Amino acid sequence: MRTLPAAQAIRQAAATAGRLGGRWSREPRALDILTALSAFALMSLDVPGLAEADNSLNGPLAVLALAAGASSLLVRRRAPWLTYAVALFYLGWLHELTLAQFALYSLGRYRGRLAGALGVVGYVAFAYVMFNLPGWPVHRGDTLGEFSSLVVPIGVLAAGVGVAANRQDLVRALEAQRTETDTLHAVQRERTRIARDVHDFVGRELTLLSVRSQVLARRAEGGPFEDDFEELSETARSAHRMLNEIIVQRGTDGAPTPGLAALPELAERSGRAGSPVDLLIDGAAYRLSPLRQAAVHRVVQECLTNAAKHAPGEEVSVRVALQDGRLQITVSNPLPTMAPSSAPISAGTGTTGMAERIRAVGGTFTAGPKATTYEVKATLSAGELS
Repeated sequence: MRTLPAAQAIRQAAATAGRLGGRWSREPRALDILTALSAFALMSLDVPGLAEADNSLNGPLAVLALAAGASSLLVRRRAPWLTYAVALFYLGWLHELTLAQFALYSLGRYRGRLAGALGVVGYVAFAYVMFNLPGWPVHRGDTLGEFSSLVVPIGVLAAGVGVAANRQDLVRALEAQRTETDTLHAVQRERTRIARDVHDFVGRELTLLSVRSQVLARRAEGGPFEDDFEELSETARSAHRMLNEIIVQRGTDGAPTPGLAALPELAERSGRAGSPVDLLIDGAAYRLSPLRQAAVHRVVQECLTNAAKHAPGEEVSVRVALQDGRLQITVSNPLPTMAPSSAPISAGTGTTGMAERIRAVGGTFTAGPKATTYEVKATLSAGELS
């Protein structure tokens, strides 16, 4: 009857220990404590020799000295060079090689390949000096060959393992960063889809509401509710315009989407980069809605970028004209007389992006060579002017 409760208690204790061990293994401070205890346990094997042959320390003093040296591993992440210096001190004082292995590993792990290589060179050089001084213990290498076969591999192997772990840390950090970036992109894409849904569905309903209100206003013409229906129709149109502005002006970084007012700055930057711009904007175009101004800015920006890539040094003509309720954007530049020495770096999606932006507001878009120039032309409805 007592066997079952005892077995359950053992299983529960084992499960609890496993959970605690897993939690501790993910804590850097816990790992440092475990490393220091492991180093102290290995160094404690030398306590009899320290108390008898290597120096005048007795057993308790040797234990305290080794515990003090192992405690330097608690700062091996933040200050691995300090741990390394303590290890060299113990190498010269007690001829202790174990702490040097942990110190060299920490150098390679937390400071990289160069630090690991410098640590190995310093360690071997210091050990060689100590080997040539009186008092070097026989069990650490009586001849130069024995010394080299013992001391050198210890340092190289420890630092090499540390450098390999450092590389793995870098790979894991890059993978974590990539995962975080992918997550942010996924969130942003979802937010964009939500914004488009809000614009499409709510905008459509507001448009229908406005149209129906106008119909009812005509039916109630001369009646007591005519003004109320007109006010309702105007409220729906105002809400639709506000929705457009909110969707357009909330860019991916929260900043307002640039409009026509930002085009002179674009032209100035292009001129400083070597591609002068002849910019002409119809004054009435500044009364366009933010949605259409953002479309104009997108087209001009991409055209100037393409001109700088494919026809560097050529003057770019930019015309934004408003006539008979239609907005026309024309950007042209002379075709280069000579092919560039190296192909320009381009993702090939700029023209597609411009076309999508223009078509999203109900316009038309064309781009391509025309005689001796390359011309981009976009036409769209001016909509309601403010």
